[in-house]
Amino acid sequence: MRAAALAGGWLYAAAIVWLSLSPSPPDPGFAYGDKLGHLAAYALLMFWFGYLYRSSQVRNAYALLWVAMGIALEFAQGATGYRSYEFADMAANTLGVLAGALAALSLPRDAATTGRETP
Repeated sequence: MRAAALAGGWLYAAAIVWLSLSPSPPDPGFAYGDKLGHLAAYALLMFWFGYLYRSSQVRNAYALLWVAMGIALEFAQGATGYRSYEFADMAANTLGVLAGALAALSLPRDAATTGRETP
């Protein structure tokens, strides 16, 4: 079960990369909806891995990874020629990682699936 949960998390991360670099991003249809989408996507991503990994060292490593991914994807978007670089998106991604990490910390210690923790 843990392997499936990990695979699902990595598939979700890949979907974020794909959606971030696709020429036709989803349009939520309301003002600042894209920023809310960034925040929610990264919050769920961090919460997912924060749920699976209970060690603070591993969680911190994932938090740094997701923040770095969000920043790198914004630079990559600016280089595509059909997407734009936005500092506000980087901020929304980072705030999402923080929100997801805090939400995962609120879980009881035994709420995570069992298994050996490896990054």
